[in-house]
Amino acid sequence: MSIGIGIVGVGMIANFHARAVADAKGAHLVGATSRRLEPTAEFAAKHNCKPFDSLEAMLADPEVQAVSICAPSGAHLDPAIAAAKAGKHVIVEKPLEVTTERCDQIIRACDEAGVRLAVTFQSRFHESSRLMKQAVEAGRFGKITMGDAYVKWFRSQEYYDSGAWRGTWQLDGGGALMNQAIHSVDLLLWLMGPVAEVSAMTATMTHERIEVEDVAVATLKFANGALGVIEATTTAYPGSLKRIEISGSHGTAILEEEDIKQWQFADETDEDEAVRKRMAGRTETGGGAADPAAIGHHGHTMLFEEVIAAINEKRPSVLDGREGRRSVELIRAIYDSAKTGKIIKLA
Repeated sequence: MSIGIGIVGVGMIANFHARAVADAKGAHLVGATSRRLEPTAEFAAKHNCKPFDSLEAMLADPEVQAVSICAPSGAHLDPAIAAAKAGKHVIVEKPLEVTTERCDQIIRACDEAGVRLAVTFQSRFHESSRLMKQAVEAGRFGKITMGDAYVKWFRSQEYYDSGAWRGTWQLDGGGALMNQAIHSVDLLLWLMGPVAEVSAMTATMTHERIEVEDVAVATLKFANGALGVIEATTTAYPGSLKRIEISGSHGTAILEEEDIKQWQFADETDEDEAVRKRMAGRTETGGGAADPAAIGHHGHTMLFEEVIAAINEKRPSVLDGREGRRSVELIRAIYDSAKTGKIIKLA
């Protein structure tokens, strides 16, 4: 049975969700809604679906079995809870919400309603990311000593001026970390495991009329004893592809968007050279480094297919709310450290 999906919010990222649903096996797009009727109608015409004049109308439609929330980050809570209470499964564009308390409210509502909850960290589904994860789990790095994430992107002043919510604590939840670098934060946690403590500095260097950071640097101590760094900015013209580096006593691997730039292990296998050749030059877009629309939707398609499988198999999604919460918890700890000048310990 095909799962009917409704989209909440019709901004840029909603178009990627709509294309992903169209390509996903076992799903179809029913309709969309937002606070403004004209953009909703335009979106519905573009994607050949129903324009709902309210969230309530969408949730009342029995054809809608799951809701994909593409509203501004700090406006995920209310529609997510409403959808859960209506018995609809919930898919939320990153971040799950802008504080751990608001994340917990969404998780609790979905648990109580018995519906599936998933967060769109689609980079986990890329083949290169999965190969990194498999190498970690196989112990190929030996003792892992460092795990680093670098997101040196560029956003113009016009980008921040294009929406009143952008660059605000209430609706954006933060700046270069919470909006742009969160995919890399999620990947780093997925690969390295939880962070035990963090020390950080942030600044607003080149953008005007924003409340949040456009530069951030954090040093990490992971629960496994390894150290690491997160660097994030939207000031680095012309913008570079995001980068994850994992190093250990027996190996190093470097992931740049969907490309594997380095793949070296002390115990070489027959497959390693094939990985190096196959995973070079895989990135076909700008990766969002300078243009937020310069991404593909294939990762979103794989995520929707995973959520559909979770619904049909009556199991949690591999990217459920608790997974989605982890990156928000770490980013909020980074903000706390930058604000207080103290080392922040995480549970």
